Amino acid sequence: MIGGIKVEKATIRANVKDRFWKRYIDVVRNEVVPYQWEALNDRILGAEPSHAIENFRIAAGESDGEFYGMVFQDSDVAKWLEAVAYLLEEKRDSELEALADDVIELLGRAQQPDGYLNTYYTVKEPGKRWTNLRDNHELYCAGHLIEAAVAYFQATGKRRFLDIMCKYADYIGTVFGRGEGQIPGYDGHQEIELALLKLYEATGNENYLKLSQYFIDQRGQQPHYFDQEKEARGETKPFWYDGGYRYHQAHIPVREQKQAVGHAVRALYMYTAMAGLAAKTGDESLKQACQTLWENVTKRQMYITGGVGSSAFGESFTFDFDLPNDTVYAETCASIALVFWARRMLELEMDGKYADVMERALYNGTISGMDLDGKRFFYVNPLEVWPKACERHDKRHVKPVRQKWFSCACCPPNLARLIASIGHYIYSQTSDALFVHLYVGSNIQTEIGGRSVEIVQETNYPWDGTVRLTISPESAQEFTLGLRIPGWCRGAEVTINGENVDIAPLTKKGYAYIRRVWRQGDEMVLHFSMPVERIKAHPQVRANAGKVALQRGPIVYCLEEVDNEPNLANLFLPRDAQLEAHFEPDLLEGVVVITGTAERVDESAWNDELYRPIEPRTYQVPFRAIPYYAWCNRGEGEMTVWVNEK
Repeated sequence: MIGGIKVEKATIRANVKDRFWKRYIDVVRNEVVPYQWEALNDRILGAEPSHAIENFRIAAGESDGEFYGMVFQDSDVAKWLEAVAYLLEEKRDSELEALADDVIELLGRAQQPDGYLNTYYTVKEPGKRWTNLRDNHELYCAGHLIEAAVAYFQATGKRRFLDIMCKYADYIGTVFGRGEGQIPGYDGHQEIELALLKLYEATGNENYLKLSQYFIDQRGQQPHYFDQEKEARGETKPFWYDGGYRYHQAHIPVREQKQAVGHAVRALYMYTAMAGLAAKTGDESLKQACQTLWENVTKRQMYITGGVGSSAFGESFTFDFDLPNDTVYAETCASIALVFWARRMLELEMDGKYADVMERALYNGTISGMDLDGKRFFYVNPLEVWPKACERHDKRHVKPVRQKWFSCACCPPNLARLIASIGHYIYSQTSDALFVHLYVGSNIQTEIGGRSVEIVQETNYPWDGTVRLTISPESAQEFTLGLRIPGWCRGAEVTINGENVDIAPLTKKGYAYIRRVWRQGDEMVLHFSMPVERIKAHPQVRANAGKVALQRGPIVYCLEEVDNEPNLANLFLPRDAQLEAHFEPDLLEGVVVITGTAERVDESAWNDELYRPIEPRTYQVPFRAIPYYAWCNRGEGEMTVWVNEK
């Protein structure tokens, strides 16, 4: 109990000591959060103005002016506060905490007497609350504020923010539902559903669980609420996306959905809530829907980097195997949402395929959205870039360099909160078992069977496949350790106190279950072989026919012009090429690079002609591949993940 409120831990928070992730956390603490605070206050020269903090001051009656920004501008502040909460959880900082407390008090002053808190409708359209749920993100903003409040309470024990948001959530519960006088609707952008689940976990108030269930169950039901709402507004035009509501995953009830469609972030936030609800309530129909959708997303519509949402039109899923590399969208927020969903799926069933995807997205498709120094960001994460082509109309969404900020600034603060919370994704537990999902240098102190247990994890992952776990229960104790055997690993070895353990008969669905009486100081060493692997795409992924990608451990690689000269499309990797991996400590904050010999077509044979009936001559060239997440940290240039194979 904290402050009289029940705290139910869905995960165990680890103290991260890992060289890789600790560097990222420090960047978020020292660079990203201060930088984003300046951005939220419009103090970044040359960056898109935010006005988000000023909107709250206007709503609180403390400043004159008009609302500025997207209808969901409040959510940028919410995600900044959530990132701060996770940083304070890792290490208290009185100055940062005081700043956050000031922002929270500002939110409290902007809150309306009935609990409502939304600057767009308070300032710009008073009297029109809940009149355009389809487009205007009211419940989405509420959800992000709720998530931030839960995180801040759990990090600091302070109830002020949580009380503000409980009051808002209670008010929302009176507005929405199937009862007389209630609105039988739901938000156009899913988020409130997963946030209410977190609020339930933090407070134990079942009203929040039931309200989350309502929003999930009501979605896509007939008569369609968005049609009723549209008619009430006097709107007659069909919805811009497809004339229906696939964009919002509201075209049919959620349990009937078999394929991921529409806006990718909306979809994955909804799937995250569905998985969490299924785990909490035992709803088998929701569980089956989640499993079906998981298979569709990860086996038909996901990039090798963990990116999802291949179309710029609607930031959306399209159809199976449609995974272009150069016009891809793969919004940073979508990969982040995939991490959220994977973590909730692990609550439904302990299957390594979920943690494998979580790891893939974490090490590739999420952190690619930020420069290594934390000051510039990608909204779109392409797998192939030719900078000149980014000037074309159909590729303008693809940027050859990261940007200072965005008018729609959802991605930078979303990434900050994910990185700051990485300690919540490493472990989970049941009553008599502890599961290791990610191999990240860290330590935890938890209770298993009512007794204290400390776990210390040491590793140089993802560059090295050796992991050392020191297990120290307060007294000898029998319990199970579930160790994920990564799906990319072709050979895993385990020793306990120097003795080999045959894990083959102990492994089920990607986890090795080791049950024994553990004693203080027991040492387990895992070794995962990490050869360089050539990855092929499914034959129906037309964009990658005849091409290969390189992967080592969880890291996906790419080629950059700075290492390999221009015209990467003219580079071929022979099938018998010897590939070597070595660590370069002074490159890109320290990375393992892959080197070898490739072939280039000799362009001189064309004699300035455009087409010739000749067999191209080639010559050998050295090549170097770097981790995909680190591309575009050495200036503008070409990049590709998929390389021609010869």
